[in-house]
Amino acid sequence: MNLLQDILTYIRRIIKSPSNSSITDNLLIDYVNRFLLMDVDARMQLFDYKTKYQFQTVPGVDQYNMPLYAVQTEPGAQTIASFPIYQGFLAPAFVNGIQVPFYTQKNAFYNIWPNYVTNSPAIAVGNGSSGPYTLSLPFVPNINTTVNVVPPGLLRGHVDITGIISSGGAPTDPIIGNTLNTSVPMTSIYSGVYFTSTGTDGSNIIVQDSGQFLGGPGGNINYGLLMSPGVAPGGGVSLPNGGLLPTPYATTQNTINYNTGIATNVYFHAVIPAGQNIHGQGYFYEPGLPRAILFYNNCLVLRNPPDTQYLVEIDAYLSPAAFLNSANAIPFGYMAEYIARGAARKILSDTGDVEQFMFYEPFFKEQELLVWKRSQRQWTANRTETIYSNTGFGNGFATNGLYGSGAN
Repeated sequence: MNLLQDILTYIRRIIKSPSNSSITDNLLIDYVNRFLLMDVDARMQLFDYKTKYQFQTVPGVDQYNMPLYAVQTEPGAQTIASFPIYQGFLAPAFVNGIQVPFYTQKNAFYNIWPNYVTNSPAIAVGNGSSGPYTLSLPFVPNINTTVNVVPPGLLRGHVDITGIISSGGAPTDPIIGNTLNTSVPMTSIYSGVYFTSTGTDGSNIIVQDSGQFLGGPGGNINYGLLMSPGVAPGGGVSLPNGGLLPTPYATTQNTINYNTGIATNVYFHAVIPAGQNIHGQGYFYEPGLPRAILFYNNCLVLRNPPDTQYLVEIDAYLSPAAFLNSANAIPFGYMAEYIARGAARKILSDTGDVEQFMFYEPFFKEQELLVWKRSQRQWTANRTETIYSNTGFGNGFATNGLYGSGAN
C-alpha cells in the first residue's frame, strides 16, 4: 500500500485537479510537508509522536541545543532545512538513570544554580599596544595535559539554535573553525569569558568568547575563539590576526583555553594605554554529575556541568520527518486522510476557492477529531494519580495495618 500516492490521489479529488497539468505531484508534496511539519504539532500533540531523546554529555560542556534535521530535498529540488527534530522536551528527565528535576523557567532554576560572575581586578597591564597579550584567569587551575581532564574551570560560550541556523551552510553544532564566523548574530551569542580594559578616551575595550571553537590542524573544542562584540543584527567582530598561527605546532591566537583559563596571543580592537589594567571575568564552576536540567530557548542547560560522559534521557515529542518521494514517507496509515484533507485545505485557501474550502472544512475537522481521539484513548488508559499512588513497593495493605507497603 503506497500511502504517499493514496494521499496525493485523495488531495486531487478534493481540489478537483486529476492530473499534473494543473498542479504537479511535486507541488502537492510541498503542501503535504507544510501541513505535516508546520501545522500538525501546533494543532495537537499526538501520543504516537511521543518518544525519548537521549545523548551523551561532553566533559565541560553545560549547554546543548535541540538537534536539527539534516537538510532534506523534496521532489523538484525544493529543500527543507533547519527543522528541529523534536517539538519540545518534558519531564521526566534522567541522568545515568537517576531522575533529576526538569525546569522550563529560568528563575526557578537559577535561584538554585546561580551563575556567579567571578571578577579578577587585574590580570595584566597595557603596554601601549593592542597586543599580543597573554591573559591568565587566576581562579582557574592551570592544568594542561594531553589527557582530557576536566578540572574546576570556566563555563564556555554558547551559540543558540538560531545562531547555528544563521551560520550558513549545513547546520553544524557547535561551530568549529580556524577563524570567527561573523554570520552568527550577536543576539544568538552567549559569552562566558570577558577581558576588559579602558581606552584613552574612557571607552570600554572588550574581548569575549564567541561560543565558537578552534578547528583545523591542532584544533580543540577546549579552545574558544575570542571576538569583539558587534552590533545586532550583525555578528561578532574578528580580532586581528585570526585564530590559528601557521606554525608546525599550531600555536593558538585569540583563543581561550577553558581548562587552564589562559588566553594566548590576544589582540584587542584598540590600543591599551601603558599602565592600564586589563580585567578578566568568567563563570567559575565545579564539574560533576548533573543534578538538574533547564530547557529554555531550545537549549538544555545542565547543572552541575558534566566532568565526564553521562547519559541524559528526556521525554520528547518528535517532529514528523519531511515527506519524500517514497512509499514509506509516512509511518502511520490512520493519519493518511487527515494529512490529505489538511494539505488540500491549504491549497484551497491559497487559491481562494472559498466555496470548496467551506464545504470540506467539516470533514477536515472530523478527521482531526478522529486522529486526536486515538491519542486521548491512550492517555486515559492510565489512572489518575493521587497522593497514595506511589507510597512504597508491592501493593495493598501491610500486615501491620499500615497502608503503603507498596506502590500501586
